[in-house]
Amino acid sequence: MNPMIVDHPLIQHKISLLRDKQTGTKEFRDLVSEIATLLCYEATRDLPTEEVEIETPITMARTKVLAGRKLALVPILRAGMGMLDGMLSLIPAAKVGFIGLYRDETTLQPVEYFCKLPSDIADRDVLVLDPMLATGGSAIDAITMVKKRGAKRIKFIGLLAAPEGLKALQEAHPDVSIYVAALDEHLNENGYIVPGLGDAGDRIYGTK
Repeated sequence: MNPMIVDHPLIQHKISLLRDKQTGTKEFRDLVSEIATLLCYEATRDLPTEEVEIETPITMARTKVLAGRKLALVPILRAGMGMLDGMLSLIPAAKVGFIGLYRDETTLQPVEYFCKLPSDIADRDVLVLDPMLATGGSAIDAITMVKKRGAKRIKFIGLLAAPEGLKALQEAHPDVSIYVAALDEHLNENGYIVPGLGDAGDRIYGTK
């Protein structure tokens, strides 16, 4: 599947503010949540609807509502948590799971330390959340874990992607739709996205 680079002007403006090293923790956290909301809007565009009849203050009307498709949000800890509230603001009935991965600074490979998913994850459309798609290792492993528990309809939603990570994720999971706000230039020797925005988790939570 071709990745969706969401180039809406509002998203691009907010991404520019995220990149600025002068942007403080609170503003950064708010921006991540706002961008997640806008990305959620795009990623749920294909949800099925059904026609119902309702009574407006004027007359009876045939209109559309969601057709009961169940959703699950799965942020990759810890940076993915910064996207969660923004997503839930649009789909508050979604269930939430959590996958804990950290990057080994020597090998740059993800290491799993936590996984807690809804018991009916196999019956849900799953949106995996992580701000940065760098090497792609964490996203690949998280999606593999979700698939092992039976999920079949999965999307990945992130803020920034490097070409290397995007290619790796597409090759590992060609059935997964990818939505990101920007495709950056490359990874540096430390596995960070260039020009990027630094460490998303540190900037969301004010840690170093």
